Amino acid sequence: MNKSPLRLPEFIILFALLTSITALSIDAMLPALPQISEDLFISDPLDSQLIISLFIFGMVFGELFIGPISDAIGRKGAILIGIGIYVVGTIVAMTATSFEILILGRIIQGIGASGPKIATRALIRDQYEGAAMARIMSFIMVIFIMIPMIAPAFGQLVLAIAEWRYIFFSFLVLSCSTGLWLIIRQPETLMHENRISLSPAKLMRSTARILKHGKVMCYSVSGGMIFGALLVYVSTSQSIFEDLYDVVDNFPLYFAILASSVALSSLINSQLVMRFGMHRMVVAALCGMIFFTGTLFLFALPYKGIPPFPVFMINGFFIFLWIGILFGNINAMAMQSLGKMAGLGASVIASISSLVAVAVSVSAGRLYDGTIMHMIIALCFCGVTALALVLVANKSKAGALSPA
Repeated sequence: MNKSPLRLPEFIILFALLTSITALSIDAMLPALPQISEDLFISDPLDSQLIISLFIFGMVFGELFIGPISDAIGRKGAILIGIGIYVVGTIVAMTATSFEILILGRIIQGIGASGPKIATRALIRDQYEGAAMARIMSFIMVIFIMIPMIAPAFGQLVLAIAEWRYIFFSFLVLSCSTGLWLIIRQPETLMHENRISLSPAKLMRSTARILKHGKVMCYSVSGGMIFGALLVYVSTSQSIFEDLYDVVDNFPLYFAILASSVALSSLINSQLVMRFGMHRMVVAALCGMIFFTGTLFLFALPYKGIPPFPVFMINGFFIFLWIGILFGNINAMAMQSLGKMAGLGASVIASISSLVAVAVSVSAGRLYDGTIMHMIIALCFCGVTALALVLVANKSKAGALSPA
């Protein structure tokens, strides 16, 4: 039952904005990377990728703790704590006079962004269930998916009238305004009698049991591999489009075209997953991702690692189409085995996936050599590894977890 005084459109817009903070904080920065490198005297061009990757690294820590915190103090409190930390990180990054301080700000931002990312899911689950919850999440996902499509264009628009620090200022405005909106309009959904006190010893025992659950770990690492492969592309996309293909002014347009494949994959998955099941969809998607990555590799070879732009766009579109099918399904399969430990389990899964993604992104990003081969290597390695882990997990007989 809906307990909120907010009308449905207002509720959807508010929570879509809250959940979009993460995507906007990543993709809106892409057009600014060359300017930041110049202003902060970044000697190694590959270091600018850390502005993206280490934001995700910060999320590793926030995601691990925000679930238990939201169970203990309530959903609104957890979201607002996250926004507060995010605001601090934004101010640090916005006023940075060195690359090291900027990176520190990005890590703090990532820690804070996990608050809205994780706790909003719990708040929505508190208020809606069954078909109503699915309907709400579908509406929110439509808006959420649009953010990566428009974020680079937004960043480029800001750069057209001001310097890169004003992109961080826009993050500050968004986070503060949505936080205030949440305080004024949205009531707390987790009543005091349903809250679970924080017990470090109990949390450690429960976390250890989750980490020992083979099926959950296989799916968590698989999700991290796919996220990492995508992050390799995102963190080097500005260099790929502008340096390799001389696409400068139209970079946001082509980035949006590839990002639109994720929206299409969400539609495809919604129509097919009930018929074929999550496992079959994931296996098919991984095979499709590996196939089109192999096709891109074959086209890249005779062109010294830089295939013709139409070839890159067509293969990239289908690669990301398959990747879009993977995220929701792999996460859902990981959650299936958590039983009554879903709150903590969701935090652990998200944290592990982010950690794996950062490791993949930083490692593969260092392979960038003025071609797209680093991206092909990452996609192929992550796709094959994820497929092996999914097949192992499917054969596992491990049951659902119960609280320690």
